[in-house]
Amino acid sequence: MDTVTDTDTALRFRDATEADVDELVALIESAYRGESSRAGWTTEADILEGQRTDPEGVREVIESPDSRLLTVERDGRIIACCQLEHRGDHAYFGMFAVSPALQGAGLGKTIIAEAERQARETWGVREMHMTVISVREDLIAWYERRGYRRTGKTFPFPYGDERFGIPQRDDLEFELLVKELG
Repeated sequence: MDTVTDTDTALRFRDATEADVDELVALIESAYRGESSRAGWTTEADILEGQRTDPEGVREVIESPDSRLLTVERDGRIIACCQLEHRGDHAYFGMFAVSPALQGAGLGKTIIAEAERQARETWGVREMHMTVISVREDLIAWYERRGYRRTGKTFPFPYGDERFGIPQRDDLEFELLVKELG
């Protein structure tokens, strides 16, 4: 359990547990889907409908031996989360969600920096990888400002698998972003 000070308000980072599953699903959904997601800038509501994740998907990350769901609390409330997964010579960063009401105030920068630090210290990895829907130019630009680079390597979006949402356009794919961890 680590505590980081962010603009004089303590953030508490810890690994998620089974007891957090419902709250984490609600947080992730609120950050990406539906009307509530429009309060923040990370919404995918214009390109995907349906769910972003479900309790089984969150549980899978929590229970996987090579994965962690880093949970971020402020004043006893879960306000953000991100997945860290050890994949040999690198770590994978995913399932990143910040409460829409708290987006745009620098919290994401603090969380991703802590996630990178923990991946480096816990697993000794030198790179962080992530995939982002390639049409999310604003989100990709945000990650580029954090030191991630576009690789041009893409992966197909799982059309037809509603566990990942219902696409509202036919040009979705994931692009791999990579950052060297000092």
